[in-house]
Amino acid sequence: MRRGRGRRQDRQTAEIIEFQNPAPGGLEGGSYRPLTRADIERIVGAAYDVLARTGVEVMPSPCRDLFERAGCRIDSSINRVFIPANVIDEARTHLRHEVLLAGRDPAHDLELSGRRVYLGTGGQAVKIMDLDDTVRETVLADNFHIGRLVDTLHHVHFYMRPVVCRDLETPDIDINQLYACLAATKKHVMSNAYLPERVADIREVGNMVAGGADTFDARPPVSLTACWTVSPLRYAMETVEILDEIIEHGIPVVTSSAPQAGATSPASLAGTLVQITAEQLSGLTYVNLKKPGYPLIMGCVPAQADLRTGAFTGGSAEFALLNAACAQIAQYLKMPVYNSSGIADAKIGDAQAGFEKGMTTAAAALAGSNYVHHSAGFLESLLAVAYEQYVIDNDINGAIMRLARGIEVSDATLAVDVIHDVCTGPNHFLGHPDTLARMKEEYLYPEVFDRASRDDWEAAGEKDIREIAKLHARQVLENHWPVAIDPSVDKELRARFDILLPETAMRPGGWPGP
Repeated sequence: MRRGRGRRQDRQTAEIIEFQNPAPGGLEGGSYRPLTRADIERIVGAAYDVLARTGVEVMPSPCRDLFERAGCRIDSSINRVFIPANVIDEARTHLRHEVLLAGRDPAHDLELSGRRVYLGTGGQAVKIMDLDDTVRETVLADNFHIGRLVDTLHHVHFYMRPVVCRDLETPDIDINQLYACLAATKKHVMSNAYLPERVADIREVGNMVAGGADTFDARPPVSLTACWTVSPLRYAMETVEILDEIIEHGIPVVTSSAPQAGATSPASLAGTLVQITAEQLSGLTYVNLKKPGYPLIMGCVPAQADLRTGAFTGGSAEFALLNAACAQIAQYLKMPVYNSSGIADAKIGDAQAGFEKGMTTAAAALAGSNYVHHSAGFLESLLAVAYEQYVIDNDINGAIMRLARGIEVSDATLAVDVIHDVCTGPNHFLGHPDTLARMKEEYLYPEVFDRASRDDWEAAGEKDIREIAKLHARQVLENHWPVAIDPSVDKELRARFDILLPETAMRPGGWPGP
């Protein structure tokens, strides 16, 4: 009887509920504050001191010349640039406080500012776990197929290129990885450039899919990240050249730095925050010296080394604290922030992975991080992704966004009249009209997390979460084939560039998965 009643209730519920997302991207976080205002002021002040006293290493270059013209002292004997407070403060007056990263469908726009939260993919994994648990090297087509899956996941708000194209050895790798992502989804795409001379081509691809240069400028569907520092406080001059080209071509950019506490930054968490803030202040100063008011996103990806082994770790409480704190520092500086969560050190989507992902993503989101990459798909400390993990992480992200939304307190939600109706009349809460209305707008229902009774779970084959998520991923990968680039534009792109993703891989039957 119980089993049949459960199935009957499921059918009735499915008929009642049309999907309505009670926890969309862009909700405000900010309820979690690991730093006090005084803490933030001390960290930022210390970062100013570091830049004035220790400076940053910048080799002879136009970049260094620009700093010198702005009034920075240069010590050529050790190639260090010392940035005084007045130069930083002047640059901060030009900061853009909000940056739009547009979707090609406005429903996917990311309005990065304040404490608005968006969760998505990221990284440069070199391995992928297929649905049969085989682990192999990543290839170009994986960026397309993962993107098709992400296109269906409501709580993965953007698509940052997730894997390295290990099958390509070509100068066109930048264009091909970008194309594979754009062809899979109309969500905003962030990628990177490997060579300065490819940035112009990336902008041209962006113009073509946006519908023209003016449209791109108003609603950029593509952005780039530039990891222009090597911690501690040293500019990677090859990447600075790429950053210069990005600025020249008007593509929104993240200046990303990723110190590891105990390895490439101080072991103290506060010391790591001082160093990454100094790196970011130097970056925002440089970008605004080149082009005041540029669409710049503060790229903080602090991590830690496991001091027992020296290995990178992304699933720790310290990682969560550092990234949440960076969100607070960015809010103090009035800058949009890009940071990280969801980097499980676990090798499969097990209990460890769920704990690591839930903890780190909750910390980042509830602190009000704007662009939280790595929040879906990742395992093995950034080295690997798995199809089913994207599906699992979608449910984790949804729950966390629901936490960010919080509890609305109003005359209607206090429900005094509803309580009176039920207590004094023949009705009950389950049958009350208010409950049906709240069912659609107040409650989040997971895609794959199991809430069935044990009887129903056993009758369905006793599947664990990975098995359920694999079935979901397989159904999407076999059947969801979006046309995210207009066919006429796609034809132009293939004529203009050496596009290596076969058209046959982009149609039904093109997924080679097990």
